[in-house]
Amino acid sequence: MRQRFTGEITGVGTTAGTRFVVGDWYDSPLGRFTDVMVQEPDGHRVLLAPGDAHAALVGEVYSFDETVIGPVRMTTSPTSRVVSAPGLELHVGIGARTLLGGLLRLVPRRLATDPRWLALLAPVARLRGVTTHGSAGGGRTESYGAYDAFAVTSASGRWQGQDLGGLADVDPPVTFGFSSTLRRPSLTRLVTTIDGPDGRTGAS
Repeated sequence: MRQRFTGEITGVGTTAGTRFVVGDWYDSPLGRFTDVMVQEPDGHRVLLAPGDAHAALVGEVYSFDETVIGPVRMTTSPTSRVVSAPGLELHVGIGARTLLGGLLRLVPRRLATDPRWLALLAPVARLRGVTTHGSAGGGRTESYGAYDAFAVTSASGRWQGQDLGGLADVDPPVTFGFSSTLRRPSLTRLVTTIDGPDGRTGAS
């Protein structure tokens, strides 16, 4: 069974060493929701999810050492994303469309989000440290169909009472699933497609 998630992923590193992947899903099997994946400097991985159903959905595809359930809210503007979640306040500045984003917009969206096309692109994408198609475990496959991308220009906030410092690359790569975000902080608009043999899928 196929399920699709349309939204955006913001991948951010900080000078404190904590990296974040924020998924804001406009359309999903659970409606609109936001979740946050956190990887601390020692590698500890935390999922911040707004409800048990969301945590179960994401946890079927991604790996975490800890899951925290509570309100996850995102405030958006053309130049910023502000995320509030248990233990987290994160402010991210959004800049201009990247060169990659411009190139992505040249591809018709129907093709750009087609899992068959994304499977063909996967070897090329791996050269950039990411992938567009791969195994999500349990007999599932996952495809990331990006169709636009913007630069992240700043990051600040607090995690578990500690100041995050400023913006840094997503380095080392996050290890929640088969692919990290781009090393350079960015906001990517995409469709995530997960095909599973039993209809149970997840996203972010």
